[in-house]
Amino acid sequence: MGSPGSPVLPGSQGPSAAPPAPNGLGDGERHRRAARCTPGRRRRSQAAPRGQAGGRGGRWRQLRGAPEVPGAAGMEPPAAPGPERLFDSHRFPSDGFLLLALLLYAPVGLCLLVLRLFIGVHVFLVSCALPDSVLRRFIVRVMCSVLGLCVQQSDPRLRDAGVRVYIANHVTQFDHNIINLLTSCNTPALNSAPGFICWSRGFMELGVSGSRAELVDSLKAYSSHRGNPPLLLFPEEAATNGRAGLLHFSSWPFSVSDVVQPVALQVLRPLVTVSVADSSWIAELLWTFFVPFTVYQVRWLPSVPRRMEEPSEDFALRVQELLAMELGVVSTRLTAADKTEHMKRLRHTSLLPFAPASSQALAARRRVPSGLAGAPEDGRIVAMVQQVKEVLPHVPLEVIRIDLAQTNCVDTTIANLLEGRVSFFPDSKEAGTDLSAPATSQAPAASGILGSSAEPSSKAAAKQFARSPVERHLSLQERKRALYDYARR
Repeated sequence: MGSPGSPVLPGSQGPSAAPPAPNGLGDGERHRRAARCTPGRRRRSQAAPRGQAGGRGGRWRQLRGAPEVPGAAGMEPPAAPGPERLFDSHRFPSDGFLLLALLLYAPVGLCLLVLRLFIGVHVFLVSCALPDSVLRRFIVRVMCSVLGLCVQQSDPRLRDAGVRVYIANHVTQFDHNIINLLTSCNTPALNSAPGFICWSRGFMELGVSGSRAELVDSLKAYSSHRGNPPLLLFPEEAATNGRAGLLHFSSWPFSVSDVVQPVALQVLRPLVTVSVADSSWIAELLWTFFVPFTVYQVRWLPSVPRRMEEPSEDFALRVQELLAMELGVVSTRLTAADKTEHMKRLRHTSLLPFAPASSQALAARRRVPSGLAGAPEDGRIVAMVQQVKEVLPHVPLEVIRIDLAQTNCVDTTIANLLEGRVSFFPDSKEAGTDLSAPATSQAPAASGILGSSAEPSSKAAAKQFARSPVERHLSLQERKRALYDYARR
């Protein structure tokens, strides 16, 4: 990471230019000497236009004055990642070696968990007893290192003492506590219920439970008092894994002040995921005490002022692009509501064995090859869907179509539907049975619907209920055989 003065200023001699050559040296020798003398400057000059490494001070001066996103010229923007890449839904790694290492570490981790719970209570009491000062932050930071929370900050001199609002990306549920170890700041409670838990977690209670406009007015009144600490706000409004991209920044944090200071936050943790999307803060705290350490890297970026007559939405987008470039991730249009919807979809598609047709269709659609999913339906698939629909009129067309896309066989799809391998809710227009019954119990009803088209033996078997389980099983097999014969015709 380069220092603020490291990049070459515009108008000066480029870093790749060769020094004056002695008498008798040719062009080739001059180029070789230039390459030997300035390799680092050459690398920085090549990387600076892409905004990836080196020369951060000059890069930030260019960004703060440029109306467009830097680095976009001459290269196509990367594709925005989906929600499955922004949020982790599993705690444990998929690599077998890491799982074995986690299993071997588990006894040590449990001992650390118990010990750190005892120490954590004392850290909390000390932080409550001491007044807010540099000494208190130093003592608490040292005690937090015993808990496995290692905090690193780069360029602390860039922290602007006159800024009233810090803007940071959101990775874990303890980001505000970590930054509070470095400087005094307050984060308003947005989603936490007021009370002791909210106060103990380090949030500031404003007593505002109305709209965002009331919240912004309250924060403006708070910031107007110079004696209050600065505000630390998270415009993403939801935590991500910090590896792929940033959520869309809300505009209300940028309505509080005309000057904000971005704070880039990265979190590293061995063995397990840094944060799980639908996990509670208590579970995250216990896992933090379980792992050997968690490293928080905090980078203070130069303050960014609002441009003349710039709307809050454009101001938020500009700061979002700056933070995304500093972190090496992509700026997305996904919001916290998209995260909630994504987690609901994951829960509905992975838990229930008898899920509704829409959830089953979504889960099956993910298993269909991309070439088939994106291609238009051909006539053969439509014909097979109609054949299955004639045999099983109570089965939704979407369920039949998705299963046929995988099996490509009418007989196999009928067998899957009759034997309960594919769960669904019957169509209300076609089903003659109770709609709340699961699809796995619809085989007798399906054969009863088709009794007029089957052979007389299966029709008689469908009208009466055998007393013996063996006879009932034979009757079911006969009706299934009649359905297969009808489908083949």
